[in-house]
Amino acid sequence: MDKENYLSVTSLTTYLKKKFDADPYLGTVYLTGEISNLRPRPNAHQYFSLKDDHAKISAIMFRSAFDKIKFQPEDGMKVLVVGRISLYEATGNYQIYIDRMEPDGVGALYQAYEQLKNKLQAEGLFSAPKQPLVKYPKRIAVITSPSGAVIKDIMTTVNRRYPIAQLVLFPAIVQGDKAAGDLIKRLEQINKLGNFDTIIIGRGGGSIEDLWPFNEELVARAIFDSQIPIISSVGHETDTTIADLVADVRAATPTAAAELAVPVYADELIKINQLKVRLLQVTQNLLNLRRQQLNKIRQSYVFQQPNRLYEGYLQNLDNLSQRLTQITKQTIMVKKQQFEQVRNQLSYQNPQQLVERLQDQVQQQDKQLRQVMTYLLETKKQQVGEKISALDLLSPLKIMGRGYSYVSMDENIIKSVESVKVDDKVVLHLADGQAQAKIEKIEKETH
Repeated sequence: MDKENYLSVTSLTTYLKKKFDADPYLGTVYLTGEISNLRPRPNAHQYFSLKDDHAKISAIMFRSAFDKIKFQPEDGMKVLVVGRISLYEATGNYQIYIDRMEPDGVGALYQAYEQLKNKLQAEGLFSAPKQPLVKYPKRIAVITSPSGAVIKDIMTTVNRRYPIAQLVLFPAIVQGDKAAGDLIKRLEQINKLGNFDTIIIGRGGGSIEDLWPFNEELVARAIFDSQIPIISSVGHETDTTIADLVADVRAATPTAAAELAVPVYADELIKINQLKVRLLQVTQNLLNLRRQQLNKIRQSYVFQQPNRLYEGYLQNLDNLSQRLTQITKQTIMVKKQQFEQVRNQLSYQNPQQLVERLQDQVQQQDKQLRQVMTYLLETKKQQVGEKISALDLLSPLKIMGRGYSYVSMDENIIKSVESVKVDDKVVLHLADGQAQAKIEKIEKETH
C-alpha cells in the first residue's frame, strides 16, 4: 500500500479534536459525578476526574472559573458540572472543560457556608474571648446601607433610648460581589480612626445569596481582628451568618442591636438619682458617726486633764533613773575589783624578776649541757679507740708483717693459678716493699 495513505498521530488527533469541537452536543454538557484524584493547586488551574460506578472522565477547570465557585471541592464529593467536551492533542485523551460546578443535592453557597464555618471554628475564631461592650458609649459607628431600613431603626432606637450618644454612618455596599471588599474597607477605616466605642454592622433580611458578603472569610477575619467591639445584625432572627458567629455580640434585629449598644437614658438618670440619694444618706450617716466619735474623744481625760497623759511616763522615768544610778555604782565597783586583780597579777609577773629566774635557768641548763657534752665526748673517744684497735688487727699490713704477702699482675691481684701462665711477670707485695718475679712452673692442686 502507498505510504501516502498513512496518517500521522498528530493528524489523527487534530482531526478528532475538530470533530469534538464541531459536535453541537458536546459544546455544552451537563454532567453529574463524583470528584476523584483532586490535588488542589492554589491560584492555578485544577485537574481531577469525574467518575461513577462504571466510568471515569478527566476534567480540567481553569482558574478563572474555579475562583467563582463558593465551596471547596473535595475527593468523593458528588457534583453537578457544566462544560464542554474536547480532546487534548498532546496525549490523545478526551476530557471535560468545566465552566460551572456545584454540589449535587446541596446548594453551593450552603456547602461553602458549612465549610468556612467548620474551618473558622477549628481555628478558634468563634470560641475566642469576646470584647465586652462599652456600657455608656459616646460614639457608635454603623456600617450598613444608607438607604435601607437598618439605619433608620438604629437611629430611632438610639434617639429614644440614649440620645446623648453620637451615631456615625459609614455607608457600605451590603449585597453583591463588591460588598465584601467594601465592608472590610469600612471596618479598617473605623479601627484606624480609633475614636469609636462600638461598631454595629448589618443589613436587612434576604436570601442566602443576598446575605453572602457576610459569609465571606475575609469579612469574618476583619471582624475578628477589630480592636473595637462589634455587634452583628444580619438578616432576620432565623438567619445566622459567619459574621454573627465571629462578632463580639449578635443581635437578632437592627433594633435589638441598638438596644444592646446603648442603655436607656431615663433609666440611667433614675439610677443616678437613686445613687445620689444613697450617697447623701451614707455621707450623712458617716458624718454623724464621726461627730459621735469626736465628742467621745473630747470627753476623754486626755483632753480634760492632759497632765495625766504623762504621769505614767514620769514615774517610769524616775524608776529608770534610779536603776541607772544603781547599775552605774555596781559597774564601777566591779571594775575597781578587776583593776586590783590585774595590778596584783602584774606585780607578781614583774619582768625583772622573770628575767632573773630565766637567767638562773639558762645557767643551770648551760652547766648541764657542758657536763653532758663532756661525758658524750669521752664516750665517743673510747668507742673510736676500740674501733681503731679492731681495724688495726684486721689490717693487711699486720698480716703481712707476720710473713704473708700477695701477688698481682697488671695491678690485678692473683687469686688462682688459672689467672697466670708460664713466663708471666708478676709483682710480689711484701711487708716492707715489692719484688718482681717470673712464673717458671705452674702446679695446680687436686682435691
